[in-house]
Amino acid sequence: MAVAFLAGALAALAMAPFNAFPVLAVSFPVAIWLLDGVAFPAPENPPRRFWRSIGSAARLGWCYGFGYFLAGLWWIGNAFLVDADQFAWLLPFAVVLLPAGLAFFHAAGFALARLLWSRGIARILAFAVAMAAVEWLRGHILTGFPWNLFGYALAEELHLAQSLSLIGAYGLTLVALVLFSTPVALVRRGGWRWPALSVAALVAMAAFGVWRLGQHPTSFVDGVQLRIMQPDLPQDAKFNPALRNEVLTRYLALSRQPAADGSDGLAKTTHLIWPESAFPFLVAQDPEALKVLGDLVAPKAVLLTGAGRAEENLDDGSWRFFNSLHVIDATGTIIGNYDKVHLVPFGEYLPYQSVLESLGFEQLTKQRGGFSTGPGLRTLDIPNAPPAGILICYEAIFPGEVIDPANRPGWLLNVTNDAWFGITPGPYQHFTEVRARAIEEGLPVVRAGNNGISAVIDPVGRIVASLPLGTSGVLDSRLPTTLPPPLFATAGTSIIAGLFLIALIGAGLGCRNHRRQLR
Repeated sequence: MAVAFLAGALAALAMAPFNAFPVLAVSFPVAIWLLDGVAFPAPENPPRRFWRSIGSAARLGWCYGFGYFLAGLWWIGNAFLVDADQFAWLLPFAVVLLPAGLAFFHAAGFALARLLWSRGIARILAFAVAMAAVEWLRGHILTGFPWNLFGYALAEELHLAQSLSLIGAYGLTLVALVLFSTPVALVRRGGWRWPALSVAALVAMAAFGVWRLGQHPTSFVDGVQLRIMQPDLPQDAKFNPALRNEVLTRYLALSRQPAADGSDGLAKTTHLIWPESAFPFLVAQDPEALKVLGDLVAPKAVLLTGAGRAEENLDDGSWRFFNSLHVIDATGTIIGNYDKVHLVPFGEYLPYQSVLESLGFEQLTKQRGGFSTGPGLRTLDIPNAPPAGILICYEAIFPGEVIDPANRPGWLLNVTNDAWFGITPGPYQHFTEVRARAIEEGLPVVRAGNNGISAVIDPVGRIVASLPLGTSGVLDSRLPTTLPPPLFATAGTSIIAGLFLIALIGAGLGCRNHRRQLR
């Protein structure tokens, strides 16, 4: 169990910002050998009964998952230090309980793999398909949390990441599990062939990436000039209404900052973009602030900004609150709006909200009653630019679930506030997943973060311009053009199902042959 924990923790080094993906070629074989020990114990050990061995596999899987998620998600605890006097006591529970809960998915993966286990190379497919299946479930059950899928280990290297356009993050997870498990064959005579095939597959993936990047040089939309404002505002100031004037003054000063060549960058800007939850007040209910914002932008320009929004229920006079994005024109009028759909559990709402509030609990944003969910993903019309798909923070981490399928946008706008997590691996991991959405969908991504990483990303994942984490400033860039929908964007569900079915058949055949040999 200790070895399983350490192997899982080692796998976390494959994720951003370390990106040491070769460690998976150690972590996955160790996991397979541990399952071998459960399924085929040494002669001096009594064999476990079949169902008991599944329980043993699940325990090992839980330890592996606990190591992986604890090492990969410890930074979440930083959010509980923003209002330390109120939330610090929850830090150890958050740091430990979330990984402990997520580890049950890997427990299920090891148990499922044991059901399909056999001797020989087929057990690699059993391990890969079982673990990829529970990673898919992790991305969908209880609203989903597909953070640090194993496939993201191959997403940082841009040439390898182009495979996302074909099979998406879940498909790449299955591929990574297969390829990095093959070193397990090295203990057998002639077993070098399987790792060699894996290396050849990685070379082929990289070659495809070279070809695809060469086919799609970055081009830009005519007449669109973006300015992204990254304030690096302390998190405890973002929700303090007493700092209304100071916050607004800081935003205005940064937005007016000269361009890199010393010219008036704001005068040339057609679309000024501010990050998520930009204001410690409801800007839609503040006419004075709206006038100031309208005066900031040029006559034909617009401001796109994250903001809280309130809506009164006319039936009973109650209020609902939304995490939103406003489009504000030069007259100070809100001409477009998007409400966040995929809310963060315990950050923006509490499960069983009324019950937990009655016990004295509240989510990190301290919004009484929690935020309400928007009506759904939709494409927002943006003046003088292609229509945009809006992704507020957490919404960008869900593969295949980032656009309105009935109305494909021309670009994706991700506004976020990763300042909750400080200078930790969290914002880097988030950025990797956002860039993956660009490649999967063939759409450019424009990202505005309070403390970074703000960036403009073209539809094959090139970073056109960026501001680093933990800095303040403005980023001037043109808007990249879109590509025709790649294969994943048009047939992603079928492709992933097909890959899983092939792996499952291979594992099942190996298991059947093994049982025949035992008779």
